[in-house]
Amino acid sequence: MHLPAIPRRVKIGDAAAFAGTTPRAIRHYHAIGLLAEPERGSDNRRRYGYDDMIRLLWIRKMADAGISLDDIRASFEGATGIEQSLARLEESLASKAAAIEAQQAAVHRLREAGSPLGLLSPLVGGRLHDLPPGALRPADLDTLLVTERIFGPLGAAAQANRFIALATHPELRAEEDRLAETEAALEDTMSPDDPRIEDLAAQRCAHETALGATIDRSGLDEALDVLLDQEDEHAGEEENEARMSTMEAIAKMPYDFSPARIRYEERVIELLYSADQDGDTPRSC
Repeated sequence: MHLPAIPRRVKIGDAAAFAGTTPRAIRHYHAIGLLAEPERGSDNRRRYGYDDMIRLLWIRKMADAGISLDDIRASFEGATGIEQSLARLEESLASKAAAIEAQQAAVHRLREAGSPLGLLSPLVGGRLHDLPPGALRPADLDTLLVTERIFGPLGAAAQANRFIALATHPELRAEEDRLAETEAALEDTMSPDDPRIEDLAAQRCAHETALGATIDRSGLDEALDVLLDQEDEHAGEEENEARMSTMEAIAKMPYDFSPARIRYEERVIELLYSADQDGDTPRSC
């Protein structure tokens, strides 16, 4: 039986057909460094030899097993043979499996929290864990996330006292809602010189002072002090974490306050500072 002549090198179409892939895929392998560019013939077209075909078969087998092309390429780099490449792949996949297992555990912990509190650090979430469902509003969570980003878990844990007081004192929550609704109107209906700004700032000051008094009476600060003592051993970890200043954070956050709202916020801070300096009661703000 007369056998046809076996070519020493084949064109890309023949190489693709034999390996069970496409010329486009092979060109992509070349582009990402997974398969070296072969020699070209007199017609300037690629010609693939025996070693190229073996490499293509390796690639196809690994890809069919669900291994990413990036992982295959990494396993080939500097390897002396397929055995070394496979050993590298096994190590890489084991590392990825461990990382995925850690991620699954983290997601499981978030789900176990039963609420978005799992998005906060354990110190902050623990402060609010006993609140009834729905007591912490989405806007409250957003505020805590921002505070934790700027001041760290300790700062957000202190701020959590405010939300505990609001959740456990309906009259304070009602006043908070009323003020928030009125403050929202500042964005469109007032100028920075509107006299109502002064009156509303005084109301906000009185409300915040009443909140502070409630927190003092409830002993929330004392409970926080115990937690802070327990966290002292982790203080070094917090110090090593990069944090931005308050002004840097405000500059980066997309706040879109109107001039009236900015003036209002400034006035509230001034009144609260003055009341704190004088030791006044809520009514004097």
